[in-house]
Amino acid sequence: VQLVESGGGLVQAGGSLRLSCTASSWYVSVFSEYSMGWWRQAPGEEREFVAAINWSGETEWYADSVKGRFAISRDNTKRTVYLQMNSLKPEDTAVYFCAADRFGTVQAMGHIYIWGQGTQVTVSS
Repeated sequence: VQLVESGGGLVQAGGSLRLSCTASSWYVSVFSEYSMGWWRQAPGEEREFVAAINWSGETEWYADSVKGRFAISRDNTKRTVYLQMNSLKPEDTAVYFCAADRFGTVQAMGHIYIWGQGTQVTVSS
């Protein structure tokens, strides 16, 4: 079982990036049972919740710091969840981790079933 992130990189403040996370080894039916989300961790900081989406894609949750700038979506047929990040700020610089949660909303670290390996996002001022 593996989550693979992609799409990170270096961008100037005000720019955009789109992260992807694919559960390539999962059946579509299994992926569709999980809420999916993103957390991030900046150097010297604790990992923090960013955004999540429920199994059907009908409900989304966001940290206050990214509301109105980030948008999460999913395509269950592709077993992929996306994070569109707009109006990026230097304080968004972090390693972004994909996460799966079968019974919760991806907002409680203790409920996370599996993490991706992380992808670096760096926003220059």
